[in-house]
Amino acid sequence: MDSTSRGRFHRTTSRLDAVERAEAYVRAHPGTSVPIARLSRIVGLSERCLRNAFYGVRGMSPRRRFIAERLEDARRALRDGHGDTTVTGVATRYGFYELGRFAASYKDAFGETPSATLRGSRRRWTAADTPDILEQTHAYHW
Repeated sequence: MDSTSRGRFHRTTSRLDAVERAEAYVRAHPGTSVPIARLSRIVGLSERCLRNAFYGVRGMSPRRRFIAERLEDARRALRDGHGDTTVTGVATRYGFYELGRFAASYKDAFGETPSATLRGSRRRWTAADTPDILEQTHAYHW
């Protein structure tokens, strides 16, 4: 490996390391808004370098990356939802307090509304219980 390749490799691994440390910090502080300035101090890079690292490693800004991650978490919660789960409850749990903006971002990301995802989970949950009920009723019908 020549010195140019080593330099590129070192920069790439340093960027990846910085991005992963920033992501780990944000994940360790759920529901907390972490400004880029604080995050850059934590990982030891300037704001510009941190943004460039995110673009180089993830293809997007840190802010966009963290929003996308929270949207994924919200989707998982809606899919796993049961009778008492609400879209509002899930949205606020993951730091989305402007519900209209949350719904629009969610639909852009996943092609369906948050309520449609929740309805689908309730159907799956009900359908999963249905076979047991059907088996029990068929056992008594001759």
